[in-house]
Amino acid sequence: MCIFCKIVNKEIPSKVILEDENFLAFHDINPTRKVHALVIPKAHYNSFEDTPSTIMGNMSDFIREVTKELNVNESGYRMITNIGKDGGQEVSHLHFHIIGGESVGRLVRDKNDL
Repeated sequence: MCIFCKIVNKEIPSKVILEDENFLAFHDINPTRKVHALVIPKAHYNSFEDTPSTIMGNMSDFIREVTKELNVNESGYRMITNIGKDGGQEVSHLHFHIIGGESVGRLVRDKNDL
């Protein structure tokens, strides 16, 4: 069982932001900004590639509620999901990072940095 499934099952504590019957949002234990939350489906899907579109549609609505709860829906935020080894995915359970509360900077590097 993955770490996020253990969090869903309350075997590992988390600081819950919002929860419903299908999804859970909680604070990241190693935040990179003032606001850094994780949003997961309660059912286990390895990544975005394995997740049915109906789940993704419902998850989008849930994420909007989370951003309101975190008070970043108007100021802005970055939403990231990593997919697979080359994408930097560390936990094989679909999850989105919601990062904000301050400027998150640019993701695009100057072509000279590549």
